[in-house]
Amino acid sequence: MSVRHLVRLRRFFFLACLLAIVSGGLAGCATVDSVLAWAGMGGGASVADTPESLAMDAMDDFSKGDYHSALKTFEEIKDKFPFSDVAPLAELKAADCNYFMDKFSEALVLYEEFESNHPTNEATPYVLFQIGMCYYAQINTIDRDPGSAINSIEAFTRLQRSFPQSPYYAEVEARIRAARDFLAQHEMYVATFYLRTDELQQAQGRLEHLLANYPETSVAPQAKELLVQVQSGTVPEKTWKRFVPKVSLPDWKSFKSAFGIVPGQAE
Repeated sequence: MSVRHLVRLRRFFFLACLLAIVSGGLAGCATVDSVLAWAGMGGGASVADTPESLAMDAMDDFSKGDYHSALKTFEEIKDKFPFSDVAPLAELKAADCNYFMDKFSEALVLYEEFESNHPTNEATPYVLFQIGMCYYAQINTIDRDPGSAINSIEAFTRLQRSFPQSPYYAEVEARIRAARDFLAQHEMYVATFYLRTDELQQAQGRLEHLLANYPETSVAPQAKELLVQVQSGTVPEKTWKRFVPKVSLPDWKSFKSAFGIVPGQAE
């Protein structure tokens, strides 16, 4: 077997695997025919004219970390060959390119479009995970808007409910716990702000909200202690400073208890 033919075979099997994963039943015999033609083992258009050849070029760039070039080619496939068998792959990888370039807002839009366009696709669990990660990656410090943390929890929870057997379940559970801990720290931060401005009633409300909604979080014991002082009206001036939490999102890997048996698996 010649080296050229061996290269063609390798390219064929690589793209065929990608199509099998991403197409998820959207493509039939036409997929095989077009890939065979592109690989030089059948009839059809020239390599330069096929969306499959563009997809392989884009995947080569993607695997090398050249996300800008890969994105440009994936977008070309989407624009020129929207009904081709590799179009779903291009849609998904365009979202991935944006994500890995830290363009989380752009990636989020593309992941959501993919889910909407291909609701039964086999890649849906991954897409839902990435939607959650787009929000999670935008979580700021506790003194800022906590909306991204709230949205990430909602997205991850949807993944857990829809696909409880997915390989992302344990990591998602840990990230949910980290995001909840972040939200609790945000409430604690706001409570200490009200203490600093002598607004005890507002501080009490925040602490009660924290304990009612995030009782399992790392700052809950401190919140309970501080609430007792606020309710008794004996909060010493300056001691509230020791209750001010860290401003950053906790490391999700520290929530080791989340990595247990996935529901449905045998113990």
